[in-house]
Amino acid sequence: MPKLHVKTFGCQMNAYDSGRIADLLARSHGYETVPDPLDADLIVFNTCHVREKAEEKLFSELGRLHKRLGHRPVTFAVGGCVAQAEGEVVLRRAPYVDLVFGPQNYHRLPLLLDRLARGERRLRDTGPPPESKFDDLPEPRASGRAAAVTIQEGCNRFCTYCVVPATRGPEWSRGVEEILAEVAQLTVQGVIEILLLGQNVNAYHGRDRQGVVHDLALLLRRVALVPGVERLRFVTSHPADMNRDLVEVFGDLPQLCPYLHLPVQSGSDAILQRMGRGHRVADYEAWIDQARRVRPDLAVATDFIVGFPGESEADFQATLDLVERVGFDHAYSFKFSARPGTAAVALPDPVPEEVGARRLARLQELLNRQQLARNQARVGTVVPVLVEGPSGHRPGEWAGRAPDMRRVHFPGPANLAGVLVTVRITAGLPNSLRGEPA
Repeated sequence: MPKLHVKTFGCQMNAYDSGRIADLLARSHGYETVPDPLDADLIVFNTCHVREKAEEKLFSELGRLHKRLGHRPVTFAVGGCVAQAEGEVVLRRAPYVDLVFGPQNYHRLPLLLDRLARGERRLRDTGPPPESKFDDLPEPRASGRAAAVTIQEGCNRFCTYCVVPATRGPEWSRGVEEILAEVAQLTVQGVIEILLLGQNVNAYHGRDRQGVVHDLALLLRRVALVPGVERLRFVTSHPADMNRDLVEVFGDLPQLCPYLHLPVQSGSDAILQRMGRGHRVADYEAWIDQARRVRPDLAVATDFIVGFPGESEADFQATLDLVERVGFDHAYSFKFSARPGTAAVALPDPVPEEVGARRLARLQELLNRQQLARNQARVGTVVPVLVEGPSGHRPGEWAGRAPDMRRVHFPGPANLAGVLVTVRITAGLPNSLRGEPA
């Protein structure tokens, strides 16, 4: 039986794609997935192009692994967003790579591997495919009690710093029945928590077989009716695509977890306009206020970019002020780095590197302090935790996720992975909670 290793970079959607690649190649060529690339016959790098130095990280990992493998014959394939944007560069800089494919083309891997077997080399498949990659994928194989399902890809927002429209293409949505069928296939295998994925998930606008267009709120209601779905989540949303129905569904669906990831990026309207975000700070705060009124226990996560071209000290202070007003449970924060092919590359008034670094440190200090305080405020509460596995921190300790996405560590007997355990929180830590079985 041939062996497959998939190395995943980046977002949850890439992790989903990697799982589907493994399912696909198991059906088509009998590949068994192995954790160690040194044992593999086919190594797939599923790449992300959003973060700074994504290409260099890819080539560093590729080169290191190729050297470790020596002369053993191995097929190297590079997929994902770096492959889509820089496929020719990959083939030129890494001559041992046999195959490059885009994120919309992984369903063609069986055909591409057959072409390699017939003696073709240096294949590149990054053009628009004639069919959807979801048309003929095998039934997903669950690997635990939680699973993700992609419902939407691409983005029409064209934020000036973002490469997603170039690498994932324009927005498109999967059909409702197709999504419901995949959820049902997962729940039959024991999955109880479903995460709906999209680059801009609340722009979802799929149709059912009667032609009725569903937005995300209506789709969530349909998914919640699938037998076996006990927890339901979605990421990642855009403030400009929020609507009242999506807010209200947090109060209507008991399965919908109290967690909203809504990236704001900056607390300055001037910078948001330069970013091309399509929303104002007041809009953002209004949506958060409405959602918290509907679901008072809602945990809010966000993203920030500091040091964006033209960001003044007053603009940055506006971001700090926003953090103080809103109170975030979790946040991802980054210093701006220009991505090739984006409009931000040509923007005037760059922020000096050292200024951006100082601002990022100040923002992260505030966010970390706020996150710790909000975690400590959870002490004394009782929450259901879906156990992911051993915590890795202490012997006999397990870790899992509360409904609000906080990671919880607690002691317990063996074989708790995949079990829902009721835990009383006894301590709030910087990045997690600690508790005891209630």
